[in-house]
Amino acid sequence: MTALPRVWVLGAGSMGAGIAQLAAQAGHDVCLYDAQPPALERALAAIAADLDGAVSRGKLGPERRGEILGRIRPAADLEAGRGSGIVVEAIIEDLGAKQDLLRRIEPLVADDALLLSNTSSLSVTAIAAALARPQRVAGWHFFNPAVRMKLVEIIPGMQTDPAVVDALRALSRSWGKTAVAAPNVPGFIVNRVARPYYAEAWRLLAERAAPAPAIDALLRQAGGFALGPFELMDLIGHDVNLAVTESVFRATGFDSRYAPALMQQELVRAGRLGRKSGHGVYRHGPDAAAPGFATVAPASGIPVVRHAAAPGLLGSLLERLRGAGVPLETDSRLPDETLAVGGSRIATTDGRTAAHRAAVESQPALILLDTALDLARTPLLGAAATAAATPDRAAFAAALDAAGVRLVELADVAGLVVMRVVAALVNEAADLASWNAVAAADIDLAMQLGTAYPRGPLAWGRSLGAARVHTVLRHLSDHYGDARYRIAPRLSESRWSGAALDA
Repeated sequence: MTALPRVWVLGAGSMGAGIAQLAAQAGHDVCLYDAQPPALERALAAIAADLDGAVSRGKLGPERRGEILGRIRPAADLEAGRGSGIVVEAIIEDLGAKQDLLRRIEPLVADDALLLSNTSSLSVTAIAAALARPQRVAGWHFFNPAVRMKLVEIIPGMQTDPAVVDALRALSRSWGKTAVAAPNVPGFIVNRVARPYYAEAWRLLAERAAPAPAIDALLRQAGGFALGPFELMDLIGHDVNLAVTESVFRATGFDSRYAPALMQQELVRAGRLGRKSGHGVYRHGPDAAAPGFATVAPASGIPVVRHAAAPGLLGSLLERLRGAGVPLETDSRLPDETLAVGGSRIATTDGRTAAHRAAVESQPALILLDTALDLARTPLLGAAATAAATPDRAAFAAALDAAGVRLVELADVAGLVVMRVVAALVNEAADLASWNAVAAADIDLAMQLGTAYPRGPLAWGRSLGAARVHTVLRHLSDHYGDARYRIAPRLSESRWSGAALDA
């Protein structure tokens, strides 16, 4: 049996430690390098603790644990990695630092060694340009925690040998990872498509659409995301999240779509980095109170809910109300996809504010509903209302409450919360597919595996309908006059031709 090549991991931070553990678990001997011995000690302790946890859960035997740890050799001297067949750089996201380190180790390995960077957003072509053998360089981007996250992005630079990409696909499989081919563009797939999840959340908070806990809860409970954006940024670290945003912003020629949020910049300046500092958007620690938010208090008594003959997206919510015993009546005077309670009309958001839509439609009492991943199951819904509809909002909350849905009062902002974020994600995914010939299936798979999204953004766009997403974005663009809502060519094509977004 041919011996597996030795893996040389450069950098013993959390990513480097995880990659070293993965390589050792796959049977490789590993040289884990860091210029700082304390970093090596922390990395080995973290690997040992993770393996101990697997032993305690019965997932790993003590003998196997010892074998894995025994394959990892820490080193603070570059000479220790000489002759390795696979090099994985996992240091700070700084182009000059990555180029300098790889330039120093290149003479220490064979001409056919793989020279790989775990960069999350930097140009692989730029990294490779500093080396004598740029054809051996590729991006191999893991996700934290590397041991558990199934996705890895393979990013070829302009001069990368196609054989290197083929070798990386095979290597990824042997390490138990699902690989997707990502273009060498700012943020690749995952960090590019995910930017609106953070950016729109900051903008909604700045507009006082709702407090951060309510925005998080809506995206988690109604949108189906594993964590709300502020919870996730606190977990990642605001310094890390901001650095990726700034990298993508610079690399895209300072495109306003990727502009860093002032609120996040201020958090970083104040040292409020999230969980690791004990305070980010939220306070963390044993004495920190769980963040809460208010919902609309239901009125006493359950009202009659009138509905259009064609309920559209609201059909599953109507069935839920019917199953809960809420009295329903068909009202042929109502436009498609609308409900009514008392003197107020209730409609799904189309990207306009309630005030704007009420004026255009001559309907002063108007409640706009946010969307959800599944209206038949969601425990939470957001809504904005005109002043004239305020008396009926509590009555509608009573109807929803009977069906197990709490109503969150939102300020009258364009697009509301879940719809606005999802529309921006769909558009970003469509934009990536428009200009870089990335397979729709790879985009959706990457976002589900790399960020635990409940549904791939392009599949979500198909579910909502390209015409609806297009309309929401057009109204957002009209409202804000901001190029960040410009519509991707692929989305426009899908809207007008009927072609599936995720085909």
